[in-house]
Amino acid sequence: MGRTTRHRGLTILMIAGALATGLPGARAAEGDAPFENDLMRLSEILGGLHYLRGLCNPNEGQKWRNEMQAIVDAETPSGERRAKMIASFNRGYRGYQQTYRTCTPAADLVIRRYLEEGSKLAREMTARYAN
Repeated sequence: MGRTTRHRGLTILMIAGALATGLPGARAAEGDAPFENDLMRLSEILGGLHYLRGLCNPNEGQKWRNEMQAIVDAETPSGERRAKMIASFNRGYRGYQQTYRTCTPAADLVIRRYLEEGSKLAREMTARYAN
């Protein structure tokens, strides 16, 4: 799973790069960006991964938190939107913190599903909103 995990992590980082370069039409004149719900979901997934991978693969250290930080910094350096992204990340983290104390087969399954969903979201957002 190491090589696949790195590939999926890189896919998630693509979204940060796309956001950093400024997605044409990414933000509506008023209100949320058209990809707002996907971005909040991705934030929650990264929070869950940060907690669960800490249990199941502690060698990753702060990898998932750092990826979230890159997305937050690229997308919105301050304000209410940033706070919403961070709250989504924390919700993902705390949800699993309340359930898992050790790495279990169920936790490993959640990790695999989150890696797949997060990669899919990142690919779709990049394809839809970057160039």
